[in-house]
Amino acid sequence: MLSKEAFIEVVRHTPLASIDLIITRDDGSALLGHRLNEPARGFWFVPGGRIYKDETLKNAFSRISYYELGIELTLNDAKLKGCYEHFYTENFAQEPDISTHYVVLAYQLTLNNGLDALPDGQHDDYRWFTKEAIRNNPDVHENTREYFL
Repeated sequence: MLSKEAFIEVVRHTPLASIDLIITRDDGSALLGHRLNEPARGFWFVPGGRIYKDETLKNAFSRISYYELGIELTLNDAKLKGCYEHFYTENFAQEPDISTHYVVLAYQLTLNNGLDALPDGQHDDYRWFTKEAIRNNPDVHENTREYFL
């Protein structure tokens, strides 16, 4: 892991690679978490996280699903929805004049069980939203809404 100072320099100069998890149920509703951290603090957002250097997509997917959902999923469980870019004027450290740029691999999967004890490290609340609610709720971040257009 990089120090905060080293990581802010990475954020200042390069895009970050990440995975977002679009978790749906059979009824079509999607799981969103209320973000605690920048960027996008205070918005409803799909679970996700950064891919680390020298980490395979397979390992990143399993790690991120465990950290974000409390269950370890495999990449084979999901379908690639697409590659997206997320741009933020803010950054994790709240340093002025440093934006954040993510290149995001969005994976979709359906889960109807196993999400009984969701972690609270990145989100202080979780809810199932209908696609219509996601499209119309101003508290759902625009980058999350894009997945449901």
